[in-house]
Amino acid sequence: MSGKQLIVIGGGAAGFFCAVNAARMNPGLKVTILEKTNKLLSKVRISGGGRCNVTHALFDPVEMSRRYPRGQNFVKKTFHQFFTTDTIRWFEQRGVELKAEKDGRMFPITDSSQTIVDCLMREANLYGIEIRMNAEVKAIKGGDRFELVMTGGQQLYADFLCIACGGYPKASMFEWLAVLGHSFSAPVPSLFTFNLPRHPITALMGVSVEKARVKIEGTKLAEEGPVLITHWGLSGPAVLKLSAWGARALQEMDYSFKVHINWLPSESEQQLKETFQSARKDQASKKLFNHHAGALPGRLWQFLLEASGIGEDTRFSGLTAKMENALIRNLVDYVVEVKGKTTFKEEFVTAGGISLSEVDANTMMSRKLPRLYFAGEILDVDGVTGGFNFQHAWTSAWIAAKAMTAG
Repeated sequence: MSGKQLIVIGGGAAGFFCAVNAARMNPGLKVTILEKTNKLLSKVRISGGGRCNVTHALFDPVEMSRRYPRGQNFVKKTFHQFFTTDTIRWFEQRGVELKAEKDGRMFPITDSSQTIVDCLMREANLYGIEIRMNAEVKAIKGGDRFELVMTGGQQLYADFLCIACGGYPKASMFEWLAVLGHSFSAPVPSLFTFNLPRHPITALMGVSVEKARVKIEGTKLAEEGPVLITHWGLSGPAVLKLSAWGARALQEMDYSFKVHINWLPSESEQQLKETFQSARKDQASKKLFNHHAGALPGRLWQFLLEASGIGEDTRFSGLTAKMENALIRNLVDYVVEVKGKTTFKEEFVTAGGISLSEVDANTMMSRKLPRLYFAGEILDVDGVTGGFNFQHAWTSAWIAAKAMTAG
């Protein structure tokens, strides 16, 4: 395959990983990365608050696949070729050690995304990969070789082509790929937070609850996990996961829906009733404001007391049945109205992309056009927050690199 040319469109995680692995597996291959912006690996840099959430400490492909609202069956196949264990080993072999945090997210031990950026850039330099910035592809023509028409009319030619340009926010942006005969699932936002305009709870910004249950009214969508109150509404892993699983349904609702929050999912209404009844006897003279229910933060507890019509001087002896019922309802079924969404930090992720039925999961090659490959978020695969989108990027890119250097 000496003298053959591979062009990778996209200078992000999937693009770099495909390029460096293909160049390493076949030293005779001439590899070029085209990046339409003036920034390389931008998502890698900002992921995980600048620490880069490389992957997730899950080591069973079936269990891992359950973290993907779209593309579950596809990744179940691809993970058998390159999985979390391979990602960890790949970076370790290049001097980058990863560590797992208690929630399973994995980061470089330096806690800096620059470590991952430097590692990938070193590999690109090591294998003489040409990187072109501000290089946007306007059209692709198939044939014996691919002809790429660039902005400004310049033409490039390639024997192999890997499209790893990330997700697109608008359907119209897929047109240059649709021309090649590929269909796609229209993109909708995923991984976003819920806006509660002018809701009094936003005054508690910064308060987080370790374990709450969040359910979207009128659907089966529900998640349990940490919830963070922000100055615009609700965030945290439980909310982000809901936004991913409900990406299409929530778009159809125009991001206007009711959310039911159970702040104490481990306690039933009956248990709470019994707790308050015994408190009336044993702590009759104590003020409710100074008594937290379960592990609720003090500010949230006091907010819910006020919302239940319970003043700060109310003692357990003065807790009426009406007050108690209102408080229990607010603890186990607090209802808020969501109006709109906010992108989570800068971690823009879309649901949607190239239809998976048109891509061979064993090679990442197009079923429509030989020697055309796909990797990363351009495919109709997306995971919840926690390193899953990066793992799909590494896996799909590695498989594409292996397939195009095999023959």
